[in-house]
Amino acid sequence: MTATIKAPAAAAAASEALAERLLLATNAVWDVFSVHLGHRLGYYRSLAADGAATAAELAVRTDTHPRYAREWLELQAVAGILAAHEDPIGGDEARRFSLPAGHAAVLADADDPNFLAPLAQITVGAVAPVHELVAAFRTGGGVPYADYGTDLRDGQAGMNRNFFLSQLGTEYLPAIPDLHARLRANPDAKIADIGCGVGWSSIALAQTYPNATVDGFDLDAASVEDARDHVADAGLDCRVTIHLRDAADPALAGRYDLATAFECVHDMSDPVGALRTMRRLAGDRGTVLVVDERAGESFDPDAGEIERLLYGFSVFHCLPVGMAERPSAGTGTVMRPGTFRRYAEAAGFRSVEILPLDNLFFRFYRLAV
Repeated sequence: MTATIKAPAAAAAASEALAERLLLATNAVWDVFSVHLGHRLGYYRSLAADGAATAAELAVRTDTHPRYAREWLELQAVAGILAAHEDPIGGDEARRFSLPAGHAAVLADADDPNFLAPLAQITVGAVAPVHELVAAFRTGGGVPYADYGTDLRDGQAGMNRNFFLSQLGTEYLPAIPDLHARLRANPDAKIADIGCGVGWSSIALAQTYPNATVDGFDLDAASVEDARDHVADAGLDCRVTIHLRDAADPALAGRYDLATAFECVHDMSDPVGALRTMRRLAGDRGTVLVVDERAGESFDPDAGEIERLLYGFSVFHCLPVGMAERPSAGTGTVMRPGTFRRYAEAAGFRSVEILPLDNLFFRFYRLAV
């Protein structure tokens, strides 16, 4: 009798807990999407650069509509992202809003290590083709990368920009002494950057090693166009060339001292083909370096928030992108070390070394020919 009573009570408590969780999660979704609006419309940059503002003032600064600006500002204040400053005489129209101390680093300063506004942008981009994703779940097809649009591309680039420009050449590559020495030595080094996206990785490699030449390769035309613009803006078009090419193309040729793939192997429909290309480009003496997601060794329901984040991006973006071409390895964002080792072995590599480099999101693989 006691067990009969306890079971419904436990189920009711679990229902209430899940309902409360979904309510809170919905508010978190509004946080993400409203941060995206603030990032795209320049609201955070204006509040950081020009100080507190009323809705009317912010609208003038950013060339937006004051009624929309007011609703967004009030939502951000209720969410605790902005601070509201009341004017007892002027009322609602005179209420001013500001960024609390420390918030500008996360929302407005693209050079700060804590800048995460692009995380909201990439999340919005990841759910943009949700109706196509529903169809893909039913048919086993995929969603092409191009269908995710500008927000996904720009958000991903914004998330990785600081890692490439501020950390890759100052912290991580110097921690691989023999590779670092070769890239600085004579004869001048040649680097192949596979899946270079909008070019920040290629630019970082060229800035770190002033005598090196870099060939960046990517299959997405819009990313290649952006990458070429970024390379030109950095004044590096004499040493960095961006190519619209499939990394798995067996005709891709050349001889390089380093072949890299940053956070892209898990997106590929043919990761073995791309790794085989990298092996060929590096030859007997070059180095192959792959940096990809730091997923756990095996599935664990208690893996934590980072793996939960990876699974979210996998369901909504990385897996469907990888499934868009056939045949497909169907990897997804949560590429575990054992999976990557299988790909590397199939591509002809003798061994895979996981480098002892500490990073919350990335694992560094060095492949031996």
